[in-house]
Amino acid sequence: MPMELSTVRDNRMTTSSTYSDTAQASPGNSPARVATASFIGTAIEFYDFYVYATAAALVIGPVFFPQTSGTAQMLSAFLTFGIAFLARPLGSALFGHFGDRVGRKSTLVASLLLMGVCTTLIGVLPGYDSIGAWAPILLCVLRFGQGLGLGGEWGGAALLATENAPKGKRAWFGMFPQLGPSIGFLAANGLFLTLAMLLTDEQFRSWGWRIPFLLSAALVMVGLYVRLKLEETPVFAKAVARHERVKMPVVELFAQYWAPTLLGAGAMVVCYALFYISTVFSLSYGVSTLGYSRETFLGLLCFAVLFMALATPLSAWLSDRYGRKPVLIVGGLLAIASGFTMEPLLTSGSTTGVALFLAIELFLMGVTFAPMGALLPELFPTHVRYTGASAAYNLGGIVGASAAPFFAQKLVAMGGLSWVGGYVSAAAVLSLIAVLCLKETRHSEL
Repeated sequence: MPMELSTVRDNRMTTSSTYSDTAQASPGNSPARVATASFIGTAIEFYDFYVYATAAALVIGPVFFPQTSGTAQMLSAFLTFGIAFLARPLGSALFGHFGDRVGRKSTLVASLLLMGVCTTLIGVLPGYDSIGAWAPILLCVLRFGQGLGLGGEWGGAALLATENAPKGKRAWFGMFPQLGPSIGFLAANGLFLTLAMLLTDEQFRSWGWRIPFLLSAALVMVGLYVRLKLEETPVFAKAVARHERVKMPVVELFAQYWAPTLLGAGAMVVCYALFYISTVFSLSYGVSTLGYSRETFLGLLCFAVLFMALATPLSAWLSDRYGRKPVLIVGGLLAIASGFTMEPLLTSGSTTGVALFLAIELFLMGVTFAPMGALLPELFPTHVRYTGASAAYNLGGIVGASAAPFFAQKLVAMGGLSWVGGYVSAAAVLSLIAVLCLKETRHSEL
């Protein structure tokens, strides 16, 4: 009898172990490894993206559009900046398809590789003086490729974190990919700041601006190494075991889940507007109009982004404790008010005033951005989650960021900085309405 009981117990343990291999997090996906992989990938991807954003504000116009006036150069540079945001929804559909069909891990590796290759090639792309009209054409192609890669990156990183998260801590785990932008931005701007201090203006415009793009290749190798060590997420493994995958996730998404996709996109708008108005536009305006040197304003941005990094874990912890909606509602209301501070603080003539405005905007970016790492994946079932979370995230970027620096440049010419501040407030109102229409997802099952 004891031997029979032992055999039954062994069989049960074997069954339990087999289930655990597919339904629970594997040893390869320890919390530390998940946090590192979800963080480092987005940090590298956003480093690549912010390197271009900073270059667009400082040097892309003269190098690739020298035949036009200074204002036209800036507008052209900002238009190339916006191309990537138009590509991002396509990237979310492409990589989302494979992420929901093949798996999270392999898709994340592919998106990181595409982004890194395009960024490195921009670093060696000849300017207009060397190859004429081919220079801006090829720049737009590579910028489009950057957008495709980033379109598939964030959704996969967020799913990697949340689908491995323990109960009640999805926002906290989802915070790690949300920290990536802060660190990526700090690395990109810190590097440009260092170059501005070490090189003359002529050296920087001639070849120095290319260095941050070329360094992307080494960073991508690090990211690939970390991600290749991962196992598939347990939630996706269970979906495969239950045969829950669909042939065309994007078709299923917009047929059955178009409402949460649009509302999720709307909720994201304020994040993009806060960030790109306070960084790309403000950098350009601060250097060209307010008279700050490149290194001074980049230093102010590096200081301000620390507040975004501080707000991110705080907001994630609060959204696990009190819910996604309360945190986003408070953040949205504060963002509406912040738009009214833009003109008085930026035109105060005080470096302290400028630093305060940048710190406020980036702190609120962290507040509104952190809960999205959990909220957007929670809006969708497993079989369309990669596609849905990525689509919502990137569609929000078209409204909130793709043309934000371009329109801000137009608005400041038409009515001054108060009109640009109004743009920020309007974006916050749009996001607040979307959040109010969403259901609370803190207790939902993935």
